[in-house]
Amino acid sequence: MPRNDSDNTILKLTFDFSIAVIAFCSILDKKKKWALSNQLFKSGTSIGANIREAQNAESKADFIHKFKIAAKECDETIYWLELIKHSKSLPEVDDLLEQISHIDNIIAKIIITAKSK
Repeated sequence: MPRNDSDNTILKLTFDFSIAVIAFCSILDKKKKWALSNQLFKSGTSIGANIREAQNAESKADFIHKFKIAAKECDETIYWLELIKHSKSLPEVDDLLEQISHIDNIIAKIIITAKSK
């Protein structure tokens, strides 16, 4: 039976963000910015992968650990997006920065809530 994650907000947000990152990286590839594209692709899609992995955590500590990894990947993704934003002749990334900021806030709240229980 296939998983139904449609009611899980953070899973949906990170999946949608990953799709947006994939599309943006194809634009970077067309501009021959392969190194930036590769770095952004890896960190940007890893966020959702780690959160999805956390859904099958073996313990509360494992759940928190996987979300902390997602938080680190989120921070790295913000770095690459800010680098792109401040570089000349690269596409606009404000929408991606807004999305990742929202995701980052939710991840932080989930970690805090999980630690307090």
